[in-house]
Amino acid sequence: MHGQTAEVQGTRYSPTRIRATWDGTGSVEDASRALGFSRAKGYDLVRRGEFPCRVLRVGRSTRVVTASLLRVLESGEPEYNGAHAGRCTPS
Repeated sequence: MHGQTAEVQGTRYSPTRIRATWDGTGSVEDASRALGFSRAKGYDLVRRGEFPCRVLRVGRSTRVVTASLLRVLESGEPEYNGAHAGRCTPS
């Protein structure tokens, strides 16, 4: 039974499915699951400025940029949010 759940969830968060069903942004919870970690871990990484994808904060809402999530899923390389204080992006 556990294998079925993982298979369905893997399909639900595949890059092809995300491209077809998500708008320009997605929830931190869904993006965290797509990356393979829990909602709590996702919000912890957002709070520390270390979520592996671009994150937008609009008022009290936090959204993950879909294009950034797809790049991370396909490359396996994090694309940290550049808004974290003290971090510089090399040119």
